[in-house]
Amino acid sequence: MTQLVYFVRHGQTAWNAEQRLQGQADTDINALGRSQADRNGRRLAELIVDPRRFDFVASPMRRTRETMERVRSAMGLDPAAYRTDPRLVEVHFGDWQGHTFAELEARRPGSTQARRFDKWNFVPPGDSAESYEMLTGRVAAWFAEISGPTVCVTHGGVVRAIFRLVEGMSESRAAALEVPQDRVLKLEDGRLDWL
Repeated sequence: MTQLVYFVRHGQTAWNAEQRLQGQADTDINALGRSQADRNGRRLAELIVDPRRFDFVASPMRRTRETMERVRSAMGLDPAAYRTDPRLVEVHFGDWQGHTFAELEARRPGSTQARRFDKWNFVPPGDSAESYEMLTGRVAAWFAEISGPTVCVTHGGVVRAIFRLVEGMSESRAAALEVPQDRVLKLEDGRLDWL
């Protein structure tokens, strides 16, 4: 079976603009984020001839749900007719959520150094915190269940995990990957392309 998935990262939030670690903190998209979601919806409308063939799935967080609803509206579809999957939530940054790296360093100098050495496998302090490797495990379980054409609205960490799973991208490259909020990522026949 030919696998076709379109991935969209949620639109920008105020915390994205401030370079504040969001993780699983439930934030909203801002005005720029709404225009990014609308743009991605218009792009998908150009790419998808028959959206009824597609499964639409999003992370259950507010920023991804609003992005999905705006995407579907821009495609001329019922904004509410999609499902969510908790395996698509962002990596959990533990006690670091809500802070910038500058704030973390000001509070505890040297506390972010270990992450710089191995960003993929580093687990921040705090309950429920995850590494990108841990995130990849739950994303892989979701990915294995894809059974047809899909539109997925998710997070930057999940997209990094997809590059590891699909292309075998190295941990260091995947951890450093820029994940734009104003472009669609297409997966077809084992190949990932930004549109």
